[in-house]
Amino acid sequence: MNDLQQTTSETYRSTALEHLRRGEPDPAEQCFARLLAIAPEDVQALQFLADRHFSRGDHTQAIRLLCDADRVRPDDPVVLSQLGSVQLAAGDFNAAAVSLEKALAHTPQAFVTRLQLGIALEQLGHAHEALLAYFIAVRTAQLHGRWLDDTTTAPALRVLVKHAMNYANEGRKRLFNEVLAPLRQRYGRSELARVEHCLAIYLGEQPKSIPDQRQKPKFLYFPDIPSRPFYPRDRFPWLEALEAATGAVREELRAVLSKDRQLEPFLGVQSPAEAREMLRSSNERAAVWDAYFFYRHGKRYDAHCAACPQTTSVLDTLPLVRIRDHAPETLFSVLSPGAHILPHTGVTNTRLVTHLPLIVPADCAIRVGGENHVWQEGHCVTFDDTFEHEAWNRSDETRVVLILDSWNPDLSEAERLAVTDLVEAIGDFSQSAEPVPKSRGAD
Repeated sequence: MNDLQQTTSETYRSTALEHLRRGEPDPAEQCFARLLAIAPEDVQALQFLADRHFSRGDHTQAIRLLCDADRVRPDDPVVLSQLGSVQLAAGDFNAAAVSLEKALAHTPQAFVTRLQLGIALEQLGHAHEALLAYFIAVRTAQLHGRWLDDTTTAPALRVLVKHAMNYANEGRKRLFNEVLAPLRQRYGRSELARVEHCLAIYLGEQPKSIPDQRQKPKFLYFPDIPSRPFYPRDRFPWLEALEAATGAVREELRAVLSKDRQLEPFLGVQSPAEAREMLRSSNERAAVWDAYFFYRHGKRYDAHCAACPQTTSVLDTLPLVRIRDHAPETLFSVLSPGAHILPHTGVTNTRLVTHLPLIVPADCAIRVGGENHVWQEGHCVTFDDTFEHEAWNRSDETRVVLILDSWNPDLSEAERLAVTDLVEAIGDFSQSAEPVPKSRGAD
């Protein structure tokens, strides 16, 4: 383009934009058309003119212009999203899905684009892919404070958003019910009645109605079983064998502590601000909560198990919760002098937490649901961590307990199997619908 053409094209562009500023789309369209005549690869003109053709129902011409824009500026998410929208309106669902997926590869938080992708996938009969697209679109929008209700949803999108929500809710319900079907056939529907109730609560179809307001599970609440912060010993016949191994377990612990490089922060890598939300110190030293894991989120730490064979041998005899990617969770929990683990709640009352105290200086305790318990070395305590709980070490020595999780004894065998299958299915779905990074732009 020579200097004269450049000058002329910028004159057309500025004039077109001035018309738009004044609310005059028709003369703006004429200016952009003149601009495109001398600069056929001008993406702004191509997009504007495509939008005008689209508004008049001329999908064919709009798609042609946007395909030209895509050739000039390949992989531009704005162009691709606009192209996908027109293809969707034209009923070319395959092409729309391709364009929208390409756009989302660059702007994964564009929740309106993902909503449109869900529509295309649903029309193509790709039910599970549509379920994921709708679910992610709604969740991403809500993370940005949108689509929470009619007031946070654009009027033109309200019907589509409600459809997406219903589709996602029904799809997840169908998916999780299919997981439970073999157990219903094996044990009978009545044996899984409480599991059905649990699933309905998880899906938001029924209220939690927790009888004890101190109990606040973050993930999965299992109804119609007793709510209590601490559980009596007679519910766990295996505690005596665990306590009998205290001496051997403590010796292996001391070997671990002599090589503290093997410990890791229980909370993982966190910023100082994040750590302060969970830990506080009662002295001038930084509060430290370290861990030596035998299992974490169901993953076995082979080297740690090998280094502590007697501890591992005892753990292997216990009825630990075993759910892929979730449980068991067993570890030496090491709390530094002066450290205070601030009040927090666990994820589900389907499993309970047991502590075997191994090294307990004076002035160390745990509070669950407002009830204090002072650890005694070699004497286990079992509690429901969905009750708000906290722990502290106000001494000048290190405190260590062995932590493990076991099934809530108020669940039947069928219910434990059902919870296992259900939690794994929920985990698989959640992993496939991971929240998209917040670093990209949103609609």
